[in-house]
Amino acid sequence: MSMNSAAVAAAVPAASSSSYYQRHVFFCLNQRAAGEACCANHQAEAAFERCKSLVKAAGLAGPGKVRVNRAGCLDRCAGGPVAVVYPEAVWYSYVDVGDIEEIVESHLKNGQVVERLLTPPNVGR
Repeated sequence: MSMNSAAVAAAVPAASSSSYYQRHVFFCLNQRAAGEACCANHQAEAAFERCKSLVKAAGLAGPGKVRVNRAGCLDRCAGGPVAVVYPEAVWYSYVDVGDIEEIVESHLKNGQVVERLLTPPNVGR
């Protein structure tokens, strides 16, 4: 399911009034046995660190704002590496730190979903 920017904007105010964070980003950092698809094999840790750094530098980090967290397996390995942004439940498949920069600038800062990086809805493990 794709979420357009209007839907994202509609979801955020309702969540921000009852939630500790306006947005919560989870990066899958799971490592599987050799040969199995997993996010850790695609520089997920570096992407997580870059996102956290960019969010902090932009003044977006903290209560009422954005929290970036590590996660174990999010069960979307075939689309990995993946990250998910809540409360909108927007799933991203990214390739490099440039994609992370675009997610921070577009989605986390300006509320615009990065359509080209959306994880297809039918992609699982």
